[in-house]
Amino acid sequence: METEKLIKAYIKLRDARSEIKREYEEKDAELLEKQDLIEAALLEHAKEHNLDSMKTKYGTASRRVTTRFWAPDWSSFGKFLAGLGEDGYNLVEPRIQQTNFKQFMAENPDVIPPVNATSKHRITVRRAKSE
Repeated sequence: METEKLIKAYIKLRDARSEIKREYEEKDAELLEKQDLIEAALLEHAKEHNLDSMKTKYGTASRRVTTRFWAPDWSSFGKFLAGLGEDGYNLVEPRIQQTNFKQFMAENPDVIPPVNATSKHRITVRRAKSE
């Protein structure tokens, strides 16, 4: 049966991709660990010598500060944003939380929000238990 061959081939390809991905992730983790050690050494050198930039014939390393913000309590943060009015929207990324919005739409079928939606059919293939 053609369907049987297609599913078998799909699973074989998925397994091959998984193996390649696993091998890549292992090797990448090793390389990243080495990079992290070098970065730590460069940061320590820059700190000791009060340097923001280190130029060599191979390249330039620059020390910079990155700052990330997060809200440990979204309820409080939501109240904070609401208190800012329209300006509060500028402090967050414009993104819809997909799972919650889908549930909201299911629970409120008469509400028509100003959003676009796209849907597409997908195939999910599961391995048989006795292969």
